[in-house]
Amino acid sequence: MELPDFMSHASYFSANDFLEKISRVAKRAGAKLVYASLILYYTLQSDRVSKTDKALIIGALGYMISPFDVIPDAYPIVGLSDDMAVLLYVLRKVWTNIDPDIQQKAKDKLPSWFDEDEIEETAHLFDGEE
Repeated sequence: MELPDFMSHASYFSANDFLEKISRVAKRAGAKLVYASLILYYTLQSDRVSKTDKALIIGALGYMISPFDVIPDAYPIVGLSDDMAVLLYVLRKVWTNIDPDIQQKAKDKLPSWFDEDEIEETAHLFDGEE
């Protein structure tokens, strides 16, 4: 899958809109997408991350929030695949800046939406990429 121009969606990002969207689509999106999103969201708040990486994260999270996706989120199953591809791409780009504390903070939030079996899927975040 070719990545869309996700950086053009940076203006859609806001912390409130992000948290609202995650709460709304969590079950449909799956634990991996939510976990990847939360890692990026918490990484964005870190002062150890460069402005360039923060711009990438804002672009990716803005793309996820944006109503103008390459594949609209309303389509079952495939609707969030472009979002996941963008999130994983950016996650790989900034992975060296992600502290284990950030990963744990994201994982600690998952029980709000998922049971233990679903959360276990996040251990293989990069498996089965789009």
